[in-house]
Amino acid sequence: MVGVELTPAALTFVTERRLATLTTHRPDGTAHVVPVGFTWDPEAGLARITARSTSRKVRNARLAETAAGPAGRAVLCSFERAQWITLEGPVRVRDEPEVVADAVARYAVRYEREPREDPLRVVVEIAVDRVMSSSHLR
Repeated sequence: MVGVELTPAALTFVTERRLATLTTHRPDGTAHVVPVGFTWDPEAGLARITARSTSRKVRNARLAETAAGPAGRAVLCSFERAQWITLEGPVRVRDEPEVVADAVARYAVRYEREPREDPLRVVVEIAVDRVMSSSHLR
């Protein structure tokens, strides 16, 4: 296993249908925060977001791949009422067809719908190395 291991309660929380916010950094260093769907891969310790290659979040993630410090990281925060979990780590963009297909399949299971076809789809991967959460998810 790479990264961190989630508690059973946290694992349930990140596999139930809910959205999160993704925070990346713009070229000027300011935070870019957008709502996203994501999936959690416990074996790899990866959070995955599918997105269009031309989106700001993807452009930020591509810049982050070469950045040091906070700019090279991304943060997901998912919440519902008083329950929340934040997943943080180094970010990278993947465009290999098999990686994109796997991410789309995982998304379809979690969100119970198949995303529309998009030839510009890529995957933003966060190698989670830090988890924060509400106390009952720890």
